[in-house]
Amino acid sequence: MKSSDALAARLAAIAPEIKAKLVPALTKSAQEVAGRAEALAEASRRSGDLIERIEVVAPGGVVTAGDESAQLHDLQAAVVATAPHSHLVEHGTGPRQHKDGGSTGAMPAQPFLLPAWRLSKPRVDRRINRAITAGIKAAAGNGGGDA
Repeated sequence: MKSSDALAARLAAIAPEIKAKLVPALTKSAQEVAGRAEALAEASRRSGDLIERIEVVAPGGVVTAGDESAQLHDLQAAVVATAPHSHLVEHGTGPRQHKDGGSTGAMPAQPFLLPAWRLSKPRVDRRINRAITAGIKAAAGNGGGDA
């Protein structure tokens, strides 16, 4: 927990001008990752349930997975797949044997979230860096210190 508290203290010290520039950049980045995840999940489409349940959680929102939930920081955004079978599609399954001797066979992994993040990460990094730079310039222009 020490590292979480230290991170929270560092995030609290960020100038409001930087936060104001970062939140839209984080939201747009999460939407971009979600769009790519939806496109990648298209390959495993059967009912469309998985694609329809890829969601963006805005900064400060609540992420829910099953019975668990977590509050995002005001400088965190998330992309979640809330379909109950999303983890099975992402990671695949091994063969399962039934008591009667039958088998369901294995389902190969058809990842969609991790590849979406990896494809989007360079653009996300650039977008966030631009937002931070713009926030620093705005803070410096408002007497917020040297830039």
